Amino acid sequence: MSKSNKGKLSVVALSLMIFTSVYGFGNIPVAFYQMGYGAIPWYIIGALLFFIPFAFMATEMGSAFKEARGGIYSWMEEAVNPTFAFVGTFMWYASYVIWMVSVSSKILLPIVNLIFGSSDKMPNIFWISVVAVVWMALITFAVSRGVDTIKKFTSVAGTAVLALNAILIIGAVIVLIANGHPATPISLHSFVTSAAPSSVFHGGAVSYISFLVFAIFAYGGVEAVGGLVDQTDKPEKNFPRGLIISAIIIAIGYSVAILCVGFFVSYNKDWLPQITDGTMNLGTVPYQLIQILGERVSEALGIHGSAANFIGGIFARYIGLSMLLAYMGAFFTLTYSPLKQIITGTPKKLWPGKIGHLSADGLPKFAMWIQFAIVTAIIVLKYITSTGGASKFYEILTYMANVSMTLPYIFMVIGYWYFKRNKKIEKPVVYFKSHIVVTFLTIMVLIVVLGANIMTIIQPLVDYFALPAVAQKAALSDTLISFFSMVGGPVLFAIIGYFMMYSYKKKNPEEYEALEVFRHQDGK
Repeated sequence: MSKSNKGKLSVVALSLMIFTSVYGFGNIPVAFYQMGYGAIPWYIIGALLFFIPFAFMATEMGSAFKEARGGIYSWMEEAVNPTFAFVGTFMWYASYVIWMVSVSSKILLPIVNLIFGSSDKMPNIFWISVVAVVWMALITFAVSRGVDTIKKFTSVAGTAVLALNAILIIGAVIVLIANGHPATPISLHSFVTSAAPSSVFHGGAVSYISFLVFAIFAYGGVEAVGGLVDQTDKPEKNFPRGLIISAIIIAIGYSVAILCVGFFVSYNKDWLPQITDGTMNLGTVPYQLIQILGERVSEALGIHGSAANFIGGIFARYIGLSMLLAYMGAFFTLTYSPLKQIITGTPKKLWPGKIGHLSADGLPKFAMWIQFAIVTAIIVLKYITSTGGASKFYEILTYMANVSMTLPYIFMVIGYWYFKRNKKIEKPVVYFKSHIVVTFLTIMVLIVVLGANIMTIIQPLVDYFALPAVAQKAALSDTLISFFSMVGGPVLFAIIGYFMMYSYKKKNPEEYEALEVFRHQDGK
């Protein structure tokens, strides 16, 4: 190996790095909860029609703007214009705000499982919301004080969560061998339909197609792989190989894991009663899944009764500890990282007051507390408007997060099309040379992302109009809350982003014009 290539990523190392960055255990129980085996084709479709083409797009743009501090803002600002870039990036930042709302509202789940060994002791929505606000306050305070040692400590959670996948697969195989057949029967029909009946989880064609947004969400973070191209040995040859290999591994990994869930979980006998009575929902399902796995493995080994329940409790405590540490690590990074990226990558005069100020240690501390206030306001608003129990609460939070995290991809894909058309931008890595191919891929990914989100957003309306006339009046409030919860955050942040840039442009016309001239002159 030459000296210049020393320390560079090989194809195997690159594939593993992409896998660990994108693959998420929590997507597996959620997929089976909603679709059963029917989730598997969507995860494969998501890899083929979104993950692989979008990763190549992100890689081309990332390599062209590798020195830019603004991340995706710099990509789109250079390729399109500052207003388009800031609106898209502000929506991207909004997705992390919604993520913090969603995940902080679930923080009691791993704590309860860690203490009690089950999710049966979950408090009501009021206490869930109170703990979410307290958690955000503690995290924001800790990050503002400096938490490098805590971040290093919580990094062990990645290994613990990754081990859950091995535990799931090995345990499922043990149960399958002991029973001689999967708990949930496998048939061709089971792969092309949703396992959840419409009375429990929204049924119909719209619901089935809208699950694609979950598959896209499962491949979230793929835009970060663009930064790995310079770290790869012989990137022109090895990066595409590593990307495709990782996509295959991730798609197969999700598919095998979802299949394995059916080996030890009988959807109709184990989950349907709990879903119906509200004791299982999109928040609790990962923990209950691992608890059930512990019980089924015990029974397969000849251990029954209270002893099997005890082992199931140990499994539940393990996932509780793993997920709690994982959430801590994620929050310690995401509380400041997206905020810092959008502040440092955009014009300083764009930010009013002290919001754009960075402290001596490089942290946007004032902006972090503004962020805390926004997250708290959304949590309180969500609590006030919640009319159902925990199941409906977590369902809406999950859909809010999925939609907000995937909508910004639309801006990035459009930005890529303009990026390819701009001949002045130096492109050190090029995978798609034909304009026809670029246009086709752009349209394809747009249709996938936009179509999945539209189906998800209109789903509550479709379900509402499918109800009998006498039931529509009672369901109107829930329908409107579900609909506006999904579109409200991204749209509101898009509007705020537009008017922030409009105000900046009006107050600083020469500076804004300089950005435009600079972009058109050399594209860098």
